[in-house]
Order: sequence, then C-alpha cells, then structure tokens
Amino acid sequence: MSIELFLRLVVPAVLALAVAFSMDRLCERRGLLPPGFREPWRRALAAALVALILWVGAFSSLGSAGQGVEPDLSGITTPQLFFLHFLLVLTILLWFLLGFAGVRPSPPWPPSPASPTPSPGEGGTGNSEDESMVLGENQGGEGRAVAPLSRGGGRGGGRGDGGEGLFRQFLAQFGFLAPNVPKEIGIGVLIGIGSWGAVLLAALLVAGLVILLGGEDSLPQEPPALIPWIAALPVGVKILISLSAGVVEETFFRGFLQPRIGIFLSTLLFVFAHFSYGQPFMLVGIGTLSLIYAFLVRWRQNIWPAIAAHTLFDAVQLLVVIPIVLDRMGPVAGS
Repeated sequence: MSIELFLRLVVPAVLALAVAFSMDRLCERRGLLPPGFREPWRRALAAALVALILWVGAFSSLGSAGQGVEPDLSGITTPQLFFLHFLLVLTILLWFLLGFAGVRPSPPWPPSPASPTPSPGEGGTGNSEDESMVLGENQGGEGRAVAPLSRGGGRGGGRGDGGEGLFRQFLAQFGFLAPNVPKEIGIGVLIGIGSWGAVLLAALLVAGLVILLGGEDSLPQEPPALIPWIAALPVGVKILISLSAGVVEETFFRGFLQPRIGIFLSTLLFVFAHFSYGQPFMLVGIGTLSLIYAFLVRWRQNIWPAIAAHTLFDAVQLLVVIPIVLDRMGPVAGS
C-alpha cells in the first residue's frame, strides 16, 4: 500500500473509529447510554454509524490536506450540495432509533423529579467539562439514558417505546427543548451579529502573527475555487444552504456530539469537516465560530440560539459579504 493511499484511507478510518469508540465509552461512563444499547448489536451498530459518518464527513478531507488539490465542481448538482447534510441527519435518526425505539427502559423511567443527582464516581459527570450540560439529570447506569440538553422542557424523559414520549426524548436528546424558543432564537440572532467581530478579530490576530513571523507569503492571495462557485448559485439555493447548515450541522455537532464527547473534540471535528474549502487560513474563522456556538449551547442548554446564529452568519456571508468581496476583487471572481 502506498503512503498516499494509507494517508487518504487508513488514517481517516482509524481516527473515525477512535472517536466513535471514545464517544461510546464516555457515554457509558457518564450514564448517557440509551436503553436500547443494553443489546450489544444495537450499541455496536450505533458506534459503527458514528464512525462511518465521521470518516466520510470529518476525516476524509484530511487525506488531501496540504496537497493543493482543488475540488472538481463542474459536475456538482444542487441535490449533491445537501448530500452530506442528509447523511448527518440519517446518522442521528438511526442512532436514536437504535437507542430508544421499541425498547422499554429499566425502571425508574423517566427518573423521578425527586431523584438525587449522583455524586462523582456514581455514574455522574464528575469534573467533566460538560457537566453543566447534563443539568443534574444524569442518574447514571446503563439503560437509563438522560437528556444531555433539556433546558426548561421538564426532565426530557419519556418512554422509549414510541408515541409522544419517543418524540419528546428525541427533542431532549438533541437539544430542541426550550422554555421559550422565540427568545432563544432572538439571542442567537444577536450573537450571530456579534460573531462577525469575533471572526474578524481572530483572523486579524492570526494574520498579524504570521506576518510578524515572516510568513506573509503563506497568507491567501485569492479565495479557493469553492467560494466564487457558491457565490454564483441562485439566491434561493444559497438560502437553503444557510438553513441546512444552521439546522443540520448544529444538531449534529452541538446537539449530538458536544454533550457526549465535549466541546474541544466536537469543535475539532467541526473544523475538520470544513477542510474541503482548501485554505487553512479559513479554518481560523471556522474554529472561532464553532467555539462561539459551542459555548452558546452550553450557556442556553439548547441548540436554538446556535441554529439561529449559524444560519444568520452563513446567509449574510453567502448573500452579502462574498458577492461584495468578489466583485471588488474583479477577475478573481471568474477564476
């Protein structure tokens, strides 16, 4: 096997398997395994699904990092633009169904409101960085899953055997429960507006540091081919891309991954998923945004503000900022 093939296939696959295994073990340690995972085949299949989507959606682009390979955009159709988001949604749904559908969890389920929060070492999160995201609901023990994000929505529990309880558990597991959704969206809009300043500041700081170190030649002189290609898409498609990115990516990275593997690793995976842009310097802004969304979710204990902030940022970027910048750059826009 050539080194190039090893880097493009084997390394991403190993990394994906490692993260999926770590997620499974962290969920077990924190008492967050769904009741369906008492059956080994369900648990193993769910871990395999996570590994597969991470391989395809996060780590596969690492194999071509630093090779300067531009993606072939000539044959991409509009449905293909949303294919990865479709896979992310499918992974979330299948993982949830494997964990909760057709399963009668062990009593007590849902946990009694009077149930005490376990102390560290008894199935709780202990000193984990994401303890605040569990909201004191981690009752510990395999087969007694809890809602990692369920601010204001009761305990977020419900029988995993179908009906309203199953739907509510889905909302709780991925951060959709909130006492006042319009208020949370409004907070996200404000944060989304403010995030522009944070991204600009981060980019200027990194660019300044690179220049001070004498590496100004490494700074991008023109946007990657993907940017003008996206800018040329119809307005309606760009709006759909913004909505899809805001809803799907926040549900996957912040609602699904973050409560289970932590802010640092979920942010790193979010950055890896955007390697396909072809310019490492852009990852500074992407990483900054990811951290903003991550701590916003941690603060509000639901993903609605992050969805709003992410959607707004992408919409303004695609509809306003990129067209203006490319227009001023002139010939670059047609490259």
